Amino acid sequence: MWALCMAALAIISITHWVYRWRNPKCHGKLPPGSMGLPLLGETLQFFTANTSFDIPPFIKKRMEKYGPIFRTNLVGRPIIISTDPDLNYFVFQQEGNLFQSWYPDTFIEIFGKQNVSNLHGVMYKYLKNMVLHLVGPESLKNMIPEVEQAALSKLQQWSCQDTTELKDATASMIFDLTAKKLISYDSSKSSENLRDNFVAFIQGLISFPLDIPGTAYHKCLQGRKRAIGMLKDMLRERRGKSRDQPNDFFDYVIEELKKEGTILTEEISLDLMFALLFASFETTSIAMTLAIKFLSDHPLALKQLTEEHEMILKQRKNADSGLTWKEYKSMTFTFQFINETVRLANIAPTIFRRALKEINFKGYTIPEGWGVMVSTTTVHLNPEKYDDPVAFNPWRWEGTETNSASKDFMAFGGGQRLCVGADFAKVEMAVFLHCLVTKYRWEAIRGGNIVRSPGLQFPEGFHIRILEKDTSNRKQPITPDTSTRNV
Repeated sequence: MWALCMAALAIISITHWVYRWRNPKCHGKLPPGSMGLPLLGETLQFFTANTSFDIPPFIKKRMEKYGPIFRTNLVGRPIIISTDPDLNYFVFQQEGNLFQSWYPDTFIEIFGKQNVSNLHGVMYKYLKNMVLHLVGPESLKNMIPEVEQAALSKLQQWSCQDTTELKDATASMIFDLTAKKLISYDSSKSSENLRDNFVAFIQGLISFPLDIPGTAYHKCLQGRKRAIGMLKDMLRERRGKSRDQPNDFFDYVIEELKKEGTILTEEISLDLMFALLFASFETTSIAMTLAIKFLSDHPLALKQLTEEHEMILKQRKNADSGLTWKEYKSMTFTFQFINETVRLANIAPTIFRRALKEINFKGYTIPEGWGVMVSTTTVHLNPEKYDDPVAFNPWRWEGTETNSASKDFMAFGGGQRLCVGADFAKVEMAVFLHCLVTKYRWEAIRGGNIVRSPGLQFPEGFHIRILEKDTSNRKQPITPDTSTRNV
């Protein structure tokens, strides 16, 4: 009898717990939706891969069933998902007042407790100003020659190869450039390859968060641990040496750490360096790869882009001079092309915030402490704002402002948390495209297909053959697959 009573009590307790899981407490009216399975929520469905530029099936099905605002549970956290432009705008406008930057616990575990996305108020503004010291307008002007030289050097190297896997190659190029600016890192002179740790990190970043040896997520955490260890060793070695003046961003960080009363700590500085290294090369290399894929598939866009950059060369008084800031700012169609590329790329398909207090919006209640996920993909594929939204059409940006965020364009975030490195990414893309289309042509060999889970990936890479325009006949042709295109 005692065992039977205990079993009945257990069943009642579990039933009550499941009921409360599926029907969370709320003082008002929660948005419609499903909280999924206990503990897991709808995490598995959210991470299900798809191969389309369209709105992910997870979001699309729930929009059709529940409307533009609905609730779910991801990795154990209750979340309101917003595909509503008005709510999205409201969330960003109320940053620091009603909402706060927030990401799930697994994200914090990956990027560190002191990562910039998890910091707020005075500390966030302080770090933002530090990063602007690196990628502010004046720094970018001075950086143009370095970016151009890096692109020219790599393109020349790739043109000597039979094929180049573009995603990995551009990631390596950008990482080398960024690591040099940040920490004076030179992979050819280091006994350890810092980038290898980031590659392991990235492969697990968009995987299901299961920390068991052998899983991609576990490898991701191990990659972060090794990378942070290398950065920590570099920091301590650097602090033990005296320099007359700062040579890189690491020196600037060390000077800040030395200041009396500084709010910067070693942990925060290491998490900042880690985030900068990751964000600068992974997202931009994805965008670059997709940009070349779009040019391969859309010859009219390639023609207009090439004409714009060849005109820059023709208008120079000195044909041998390098790219200038004025020339960069004149690349009208290039910026339209970049905007369209990142609009469809949706490299950051979601932006998370947390409700600081109970909020009522359009008849629904967002409980205090709940996460809010802004779906930027639905913003960029809204048929009311973009005709034929899934189609690649850089001309749709003619006559519009291409250098700012809005409630209809959030490729670089929104509100007070607009990506500080957005202009740096645009410089890297524009300068690379300038060097590529004025001096080279290419053939698509294989790959180029995308997968989202939910982040954008190229599972087969994108393999191309690069040839100098005036020496394109030096190599014997190779047999490509059926997807080959000559550009």
